[in-house]
Amino acid sequence: MLKVNEVTKKYGKVVAVDKLSLSVEAGEIGVLLGPNGAGKSTIIKCIGRLLRYEGEITVCGLDNKRIEAKKLFAYVPETPALYDALTVREHIEFIARAYDLKDYKEYAEQLLARFDLSDKADKLGKALSKGMQQKVSICCAAVIKPKVMMFDEPMIGLDPKAIKELKKLFIELKEQGCTLLISTHIIDSIKEIWDKVLIMNKGKIVENMLREEIGNDNEIEELFFRVTEGKE
Repeated sequence: MLKVNEVTKKYGKVVAVDKLSLSVEAGEIGVLLGPNGAGKSTIIKCIGRLLRYEGEITVCGLDNKRIEAKKLFAYVPETPALYDALTVREHIEFIARAYDLKDYKEYAEQLLARFDLSDKADKLGKALSKGMQQKVSICCAAVIKPKVMMFDEPMIGLDPKAIKELKKLFIELKEQGCTLLISTHIIDSIKEIWDKVLIMNKGKIVENMLREEIGNDNEIEELFFRVTEGKE
């Protein structure tokens, strides 16, 4: 599971994340919603240890600063960050070696195939479009078979087929007991796949509800505007 407890992140005098707490259980898909500037990407980067912060974050009960926790965790950023001089397949091999993976190649080829990257496997990172780079990032994260996986605006730049495959992957990971946290401001992109919705505004979680508490997907949008803009 993923647990964030009283986390604060400041940029000078600006408080981007304000004593924020959240949790997502094993086998649960949590969706972090919020308008632009709400602090979603900041808390995502704190969880991924890309930013310093005050507070506590644990991955499967382990402090996220520990190597043992990092081995259980995968992250797909909003903006892909590939190496210009590595091919698609070499990116996956690089991740596999970093995580000391064994017998990963068959699964890696399956991932490349489902995201239409098999014929691009020998292309360099710098030769790929943004959408293809995003697919490579997804494959690199999924090949780890993590216990906790986090996505920041994962649908941006993807074609319809890739979005469909990514949603299937979300469900597969959930069924395998993986904890998923998906950050987005596009409400329609996460319909039908979420278990818990976390609505963020001005650096805080302003609403935290399970699917059975909301009723249906159409009510998410109404809830979102009600708690972020004060509209009834």
